[in-house]
Amino acid sequence: MDISEKRPENKDDSCMVPRPVEGKKGFVEVDTAWGKIQPMQAAEGVLTVDELEVHKFQEKGMQLIDGRIPDFYEQSTIPGAKNIPHNLVAERMDELNRNQPAIFFCNGPQCPQSPDAIRNLIKAGYPANKIRYYRGGMHDWVTLGLPIKTTD
Repeated sequence: MDISEKRPENKDDSCMVPRPVEGKKGFVEVDTAWGKIQPMQAAEGVLTVDELEVHKFQEKGMQLIDGRIPDFYEQSTIPGAKNIPHNLVAERMDELNRNQPAIFFCNGPQCPQSPDAIRNLIKAGYPANKIRYYRGGMHDWVTLGLPIKTTD
């Protein structure tokens, strides 16, 4: 049996990024039914990183790329992240500094946007060893209580 068959069915009104529970500081509501679980490694030669590595990149002002579509980015993102949507990253790869690695993230372990961006970049000739994949994305970042940036 495919692991996806063990999960709840996707809903039409999915909430892809956990949201705060009103009146309960530190609590978030998580939709478990959307997306398809992504592999741990986005592509050969690309390292998968955790929140500690993302934090190090933040502190050093290094490249943190939100590969989600602009609507998601505008709602909330990881502080210090730049939005380069997964479907435009190959066209905009000149915005990346090839002298340092870049971490890509999206909505979380069940979101294909950053893995898609990573594969598109590699197909376009970007070096895999300069790419990092934060598989946990916004889902894990928010559920761990880490700070987010909103445009509200």
